[in-house]
Amino acid sequence: MSRAIDLLITYRVVKLLITPWEKFEAFKLGIIDNKGNNLIKFKDVKGTARKHYTVLHRFVFNLKRIMQKVGLGSRLGSFAVALALLIKENKSYSHYKDAIESGVISYLKEENLYDELLTESREIPDINEEPYMTCFGVSVYEHNGELVSEYDYAKTL
Repeated sequence: MSRAIDLLITYRVVKLLITPWEKFEAFKLGIIDNKGNNLIKFKDVKGTARKHYTVLHRFVFNLKRIMQKVGLGSRLGSFAVALALLIKENKSYSHYKDAIESGVISYLKEENLYDELLTESREIPDINEEPYMTCFGVSVYEHNGELVSEYDYAKTL
C-alpha cells in the first residue's frame, strides 16, 4: 500500500512540475504570479482557495522556481532530471518509470501542452558518453555528482 501511495505522490509531483504557472488554479485565483511567486501568504488564503495552495503545491512551486533559477534548460529536460532524481533517490521507482512517463504524457496531451513542450527551441547536442538514464526521451547525465539533462550537460563539455 505504501508503494502505491508513494507512486501516486511521485506522479502528482512530476505532473505539477510540468504544468505551466498560468494553468494553476492558484495563479487564476491571484495567489501566485506567472513566475510562481507568492502574491498572498498562505495564512491569508481563505475558503476553497486553500485546496489550490496546499503544502504539496507550495513544495512544487518552490522546486519549480529553484529549477528555473539554476537553468535546467528546457522544460522537458527539467522534467527528465526531476524523474531521474526521484529514481536515483529510490531505485524501486525504476519499475514505475514507464507508467509515470505515460501518465505525464497523457496529462500533457489532455491539457494540449504536449506539442508545445516538444517544439521548445533547443539544440540537441552530440554527446559520446552513456547517459545515466533516459526520461521522457531526454538523456540525463551525471556530472560532478549531479544529474543534468543532455542540453545542460553539453554546455559542460
